[in-house]
Amino acid sequence: MDRVMERNYDFDLTYITERIISVFFPPKLEEQRYRLNLKEVAAMLKSKHQEKFLLLNLSERRHDITRLNPKVHDFGWPDLHAPPLDKICAICKAMENWLNSDPQHVVVLHCKGNKGKTGVIIAAYMHYSKISGLFTFIICLQKMLFSIKILQTSSSSFRYIYYFGGLLSGAIKMNSSPLFLHQVLIPSLPNFQGEGGYYPFLKIYQSMQLVYTSGIYCHYPTIHSVSLSLALCCPLQVKCYHRRAQSADRDTVFRLQFHTCTIHGSQLWFGKGELDEACTDERFPSDATVEFVFSSGPERIKGREYHKNDPAVTVDYNTADPVVRWDSYENFNQRYQDSLEGNCLHSHHGGEIKALNTSPHGAGH
Repeated sequence: MDRVMERNYDFDLTYITERIISVFFPPKLEEQRYRLNLKEVAAMLKSKHQEKFLLLNLSERRHDITRLNPKVHDFGWPDLHAPPLDKICAICKAMENWLNSDPQHVVVLHCKGNKGKTGVIIAAYMHYSKISGLFTFIICLQKMLFSIKILQTSSSSFRYIYYFGGLLSGAIKMNSSPLFLHQVLIPSLPNFQGEGGYYPFLKIYQSMQLVYTSGIYCHYPTIHSVSLSLALCCPLQVKCYHRRAQSADRDTVFRLQFHTCTIHGSQLWFGKGELDEACTDERFPSDATVEFVFSSGPERIKGREYHKNDPAVTVDYNTADPVVRWDSYENFNQRYQDSLEGNCLHSHHGGEIKALNTSPHGAGH
């Protein structure tokens, strides 16, 4: 594995293998400098590989990339998020097809933002190559992951790598049954804002579309119980916010992505280390968990005891509050118009794994 041009330029270009190249640009790189450096990268690649490189863009779609190299596939998704399973599969298939079509072909993974995106795809391709029997790639990619800090990514991204590998190997069985979410139990964090208190609320996204917003919970029980009845499918993202008391602002308590196709029971727990942002937040107790309670139908499971909030808990359902109403992804589909059209995740050696009911613009966030 060789690195080139990382001292004199504003990018890191790494030959992960002789035929897989990573090009990373810092997220805050000024636009003019980015474009100049992008031209340098294109010139170097054309000089060494002529027209035999395929660029896979893991960041926001940009027309300047396409102008420099027409062989571009856009697969972008938001920074610090996990990519949807069908997109992971499509990237791996594109890599394999291109590399197999000519022994001189190389793949370039372009990322402007969080380097963890490249790490997610490399880790996924490790699973994919293992299924294909390309063990040489496995050895090289494992060395790469240990030698450079490329897998600086979210807990949810690790979860999706695990999903992808498990689905390919058959270790994870797809659950296509209907699923209804009835309760979310979140821990109380009375010192989250010091003396400012703790006022949590939830937002739930399904394939990047907002489907549920809770009220703002007040008081400090051991656990806050958010009750609802929500039919679910596809990739989900749950975001817990704290509504600041003295200003029109909010802080993220935790963020979490998972896929309903992997759920086979009525309960799902996530510890601190499995929650994005909370995993590194000292205010979030090490033994705290977030629990989800499901059923296969709109009615709650008979005979099951559900947690009830303390009578002192109040819930503010003021949906007009702009801090609560603000949707983190309302412009997502305008900026990322490159999601896959297909609704199925297939294995690359011909066998269908199972249909994933993802929307055309879906991302598992």
